[in-house]
Amino acid sequence: MGDPKKLKKKYSTPSHPWQASRLEEEAILVDTYGLKNKKEIWKAASFLRSIKKQAKTFIASTSSQAKKEEKQLLQKLQKINLLSKESRIEDVLNLQTKDILDRRLQTQVFRQGIARTPRQARQFIIHGHVSVLDHKVNIPSYMLTTEEETKINFSPSSSFKDPEHPERKVVKQEKSKMVRPLKKETDRAEKHKKETVEEKKAKIEKKGEVGS
Repeated sequence: MGDPKKLKKKYSTPSHPWQASRLEEEAILVDTYGLKNKKEIWKAASFLRSIKKQAKTFIASTSSQAKKEEKQLLQKLQKINLLSKESRIEDVLNLQTKDILDRRLQTQVFRQGIARTPRQARQFIIHGHVSVLDHKVNIPSYMLTTEEETKINFSPSSSFKDPEHPERKVVKQEKSKMVRPLKKETDRAEKHKKETVEEKKAKIEKKGEVGS
């Protein structure tokens, strides 16, 4: 038997390990998206560099094969909702690392209110509580297609499937708390607006009395 095949890295590390601006940006991304470590950012950045490199090649080429591959790349990116159907190959160059991170299953589980935090979303996925199109998925970095994005739910075997689960009640309570302050602020703004109108009327009436 030969030696086990050495797996190729799916990312490249930064050229310089101590760049303050990059380290600060990476720390924000790790916290915002609840990532395990910076490798997940580097994987997304490597994928982004790869598709941008392809896009630049297709833009510079006029061959029929390049046009065919350009169409395939656009269809691939449209499928995972990184580009719209009206997008052109030049739009690939405007994509950023956060656009890739937005398409991860972990991010969507949090944004759709299935989990309270990005880190909890990661925990749900790894422990097998989340399904996509009725299939259990335990990979937080799984890139969702447009169709799959609307079909995320708790897996049938998960205890969180029960709407009366304490954790799901907590999520509902937190959502309601987020709505109440907004209504309070709206009422306060309306009250202030009403008071302002009344003050203006009083000033106008006062001026009229002084003039007479």
